[in-house]
Amino acid sequence: MNPLEIIVLIGVLVLLGSWLAPWLRVPAPLLQLVLGLLAGFVPLVREIHLPSEAVLVLFLPALLFWESLTTSLREIRRDLRGILILSTLLVAASAFGIAGIGVALGLGWGAALILGAALAPTDATAVGAMARSLPHRNMTILRAESLINDGSALVIYSIAVGAAVSHVAYTGWEITGLVVLAYVGGGAVGLLAGWLGTLLLRRLGEPIVNNTALVVVPFVAFLGAELIHASGVIAVVVAGLMLSQTGPRASTPQSRQQTAAFWSLTTSILNGALFVLIGIEAQSAIRAVAGSEIPVLIALTVLAWLAIIVIRFVFQMVTVWLIRLLDRRPSQRGRRMTYRARVVSAIAGFRGAISLAVALAVPATLSGRAEIIFVATGVVILTLVVQGILLPPVVRWARFQPDTSVDDELAKAQHAATAEALADIGDLSAHLGLSDAVRDRVFEEYRDHLEVMDASGNEDDRLLLARDEEYTTLRLALLKRKRDVMIRLRDEGVISDTALRIMQTRLDREELRLSQPELLE
Repeated sequence: MNPLEIIVLIGVLVLLGSWLAPWLRVPAPLLQLVLGLLAGFVPLVREIHLPSEAVLVLFLPALLFWESLTTSLREIRRDLRGILILSTLLVAASAFGIAGIGVALGLGWGAALILGAALAPTDATAVGAMARSLPHRNMTILRAESLINDGSALVIYSIAVGAAVSHVAYTGWEITGLVVLAYVGGGAVGLLAGWLGTLLLRRLGEPIVNNTALVVVPFVAFLGAELIHASGVIAVVVAGLMLSQTGPRASTPQSRQQTAAFWSLTTSILNGALFVLIGIEAQSAIRAVAGSEIPVLIALTVLAWLAIIVIRFVFQMVTVWLIRLLDRRPSQRGRRMTYRARVVSAIAGFRGAISLAVALAVPATLSGRAEIIFVATGVVILTLVVQGILLPPVVRWARFQPDTSVDDELAKAQHAATAEALADIGDLSAHLGLSDAVRDRVFEEYRDHLEVMDASGNEDDRLLLARDEEYTTLRLALLKRKRDVMIRLRDEGVISDTALRIMQTRLDREELRLSQPELLE
């Protein structure tokens, strides 16, 4: 197939999966994966391959950057100890556990450890797409772990490839140096990229130019880290987390609206394309191995998949027990979770594109490369399909308490901002030299808004809320009427398409403010 046909095919499958998912009540990534598997039965489609370079250089920086931009740094700091343990020690335990199973079923030690390194890290994009039903805190911990653990897995992969292909004998100090370089070097490059990105955003007021700079930042961070043999993944994540803190002051409102719209659409398409390509790649993985080896490889795939879940659960139980034994602080007791939460975490540890990219990056000269790709692809599919189906009932079984923390913080912030703005209206009006009529008009609007936020369940407040809802309904109806008039004037030739487009943008923003205020806060 030529490149245009490939783009159209993948685009259609991504669109079809996104459209059908709500009807079938399944996650869109899961359906996109299945569509990719089905498409792989078409002979021409089997020619499509997912280059590991595309994942590591194109998909990964963009997807990780957006995940880190939308992850709360404050909440990461709250659970930093657990996140670091999961993203380092758990990765090592998973890699060596899977390697042991591989050796027991006939893989060489080098190939088995490479397989373990490929399957050890959870995938940030898969977690973000498949685990949305989790409470906010659980989701934050899982996302943060998935952002960081790729760096640990890639260090293990580098050591395993060096030992298996080049027969390099690493000492303990050399391994320590590689880990330190990956994290410290990657973190330093990420901080530098985030600082430079902040300087650029402050100086580039034009929204398109501002967002162009934001697109470049993750790739600059990834490239800078790779040039010094540090972790590009860590660099991108650190740059994204830094910009999540500095961005609100560095960019303009128009730039931020454009940022959210652009990155949401782009990462959604990239995510969908990855899941479709993983499904298609499964066909190549099956055909690359001899038929006589398939039963053993299927057994290895299932055992490796079960080992991932079991190791993750046992590791969390042991580490939590040790932490509770050593740390008796009241603040630590307040962060405790039940064993049911750890069962959910074990099921929610999805593997994805990074595992497949690592497997595909294995040198062609290595014995067992086809087997590594086969097993890695199979495990990725099992985690997405089986765990994706199991997760919702397991979450219900866990009986999590309703997590209203984000809504509570949003309401608190809105109330505080409105109250302080209301108190400052008089001083600001005097400073700006505005008339009393304008001051009083704005004062009344802000006071009414604050009264609605303060409304409780008594009869007077219910009447106030009902009137506010009626007010919103009327405003939305008037906006629709204004939009119809604008379109009619365009059709009659009174105004141009350009004027219509400008007016529609203004009306759309006003409608979003009234109907979905959280999108524009």
